[in-house]
Amino acid sequence: MAAKKILMLTGEFSEEYEIFVFEQAMQAVGHTVHVVCPDKKAGEVIKTSLHDFEGHQTYTEKPGHDHFASKTFSEVRPEDYDAVYCAGGRGPEYIRIDKRVQAIVRHFHETGKPIFTICHGVQILIAVDGVVRGREVAALQYCEPEVTLAGGIYVDVPPTGAHVDGNLVSAKGWPGLAAFMRECLKVLGTEIRHGELQMTGKAQAA
Repeated sequence: MAAKKILMLTGEFSEEYEIFVFEQAMQAVGHTVHVVCPDKKAGEVIKTSLHDFEGHQTYTEKPGHDHFASKTFSEVRPEDYDAVYCAGGRGPEYIRIDKRVQAIVRHFHETGKPIFTICHGVQILIAVDGVVRGREVAALQYCEPEVTLAGGIYVDVPPTGAHVDGNLVSAKGWPGLAAFMRECLKVLGTEIRHGELQMTGKAQAA
């Protein structure tokens, strides 16, 4: 399997887990992930947030760790990437109205390349006509009306689950990252094989 290039769309105060965990897991298996944010240059700070579920009527939001853009947004060429990933959190709410972000998503939709979305990331897809129409998609439950109004079919997966509809992989939020990334890897054609642990030296003697 050839390594893939994934473009991650974020905005300030996107969910930190959905940035950091996805990026590092994909890098661990050899894929390249470029984290971009509108009008940010490579190396500039992207502020993130941490959303948690603490027994209130809705989630809480706290400051997350700073991330750094790994590529200058104005230099992004979507045709250079094999997949696009829309991280969730608060970022999607405002970057979805950016015409440049919409054009990037439209490229992946029209070319049939993999599209990954988690939590509020679906708001970015909804902003581009036709992307979710007729498609099954998971997202945080508060996005269900938007998905339905855009012609999509909202799928209420468990918090730790994920859903696949062709080239579209989606999940409810960061508790589902393990299942979500597993399905993303399948869509990318990534195969992970587990072999016997090879022990040497003192470990063998023990």
